[in-house]
Amino acid sequence: MDPMQLPLFDLAQQRLAWTDKRQEVLAQNIANVNTPGWQSKDVQPFSQFLGGTAGPGLTRTDPQHLAGTQDTAQASLLTEPSALRQPDGNAVSLDDQLTKVADTATAQEIATTLYKKYLSMFSFAFGYGQ
Repeated sequence: MDPMQLPLFDLAQQRLAWTDKRQEVLAQNIANVNTPGWQSKDVQPFSQFLGGTAGPGLTRTDPQHLAGTQDTAQASLLTEPSALRQPDGNAVSLDDQLTKVADTATAQEIATTLYKKYLSMFSFAFGYGQ
């Protein structure tokens, strides 16, 4: 059994790819904080990034229960509406962008730590860590 084929590792890799893309978009926003007319952008939330791969659907235990729906809208980049716009048309708030960068770095650190912990656990279970 190859532990790298487990959905847990695939999920961690997808989370790391999402954080990488988000850091790139946020860095572009910060780099253009003084560019006239620049509109800040962000990536879709991770739950929407996963789309329909987040897990199985709901089980109907009674025929009269509603089936339920799942939003599978996919949009890679979202333009953020901004209430504050500078006179030159720039709508980037440096404080907001830096907060998002810190949140994304934390998410990346958590995903990396979990990936390493589970990998070491499987290595130990298969006798590689002795």
